[in-house]
Amino acid sequence: MRTAAAAGAGLALSGCAPIDLLNALVPGGSYGLTTDVAYGEASRQRLDIYTPPPAEAGPAQGRRIVVVFFYGGSWQGGARGDYRFIGEALAGQGFVTVIPDYRLHPEVRFPEFVHDAARAIAWVRRNIAAHGGDPLRVVVMGHSAGAHIAAMVALDPAARAPAGLDADAIKGFVGLAGPYSFDPLEFRSTRRVFGHLADVQAARPINFVTAAAPPMLLLHGGDDSTVGPYNSADMAAALARAGAPHVHKVYPDMAHIGIVLGLSSPFRNAVLMADVNGFVRGLFADDAAATVSVR
Repeated sequence: MRTAAAAGAGLALSGCAPIDLLNALVPGGSYGLTTDVAYGEASRQRLDIYTPPPAEAGPAQGRRIVVVFFYGGSWQGGARGDYRFIGEALAGQGFVTVIPDYRLHPEVRFPEFVHDAARAIAWVRRNIAAHGGDPLRVVVMGHSAGAHIAAMVALDPAARAPAGLDADAIKGFVGLAGPYSFDPLEFRSTRRVFGHLADVQAARPINFVTAAAPPMLLLHGGDDSTVGPYNSADMAAALARAGAPHVHKVYPDMAHIGIVLGLSSPFRNAVLMADVNGFVRGLFADDAAATVSVR
């Protein structure tokens, strides 16, 4: 049921998996890493940058596609260091990968963490060339609550405004198990984060779909009982009505955490990774620099 499926949207990965063990299995030396880069003044306004190894870095004129990944955690938990396996996985596909932290409840409520995400993306646009990334080829990606946050930045001009981020800054969106159409007032855990809003519709990404939406890849596990698959189906239907480009795919027998673990080296789901890689690269199919060797 929809009511049960949304409960605990964005459940923290670290609470569901032996995250230290998982990251310990990530191949050493398989990426470059720049850590603790400030994109704002707050302690959680920091990001890490993962780059393909030098042998795969390519010439300076061929700057890499950039993927900015936002993790989940019910808008109340999570840390960028827990997602080293994502940084390694996407850098292994040839992408410069940025994983930001953002402020969480109870320190802040909606929309402050969304504004943090926009600020992180604005920092990427200004600075990523120094790390081998192309500021004109930035894709946002997120899992669970992180997919909600990334979708808000991608779709809502008001979410981007505090960072001075224009709509064209985001060339595509990849969402893993995102709560796009859920009711944030239905459950106690999410009422704490969104209950202060005069109009809760302002927190639902589906309400900001227009024909100008960036191309969106909506991926969900068919067995997800945390964030119901209806969220991606609803978003796909809204995009279709608006005439906006999108791809919607559901993976049978995959649950909420499995869809993000499926990108990691130890638990790699080849179909899932191929879908993400193909979509992101396809956004820039006319650009020869988008074609690189991948692992």
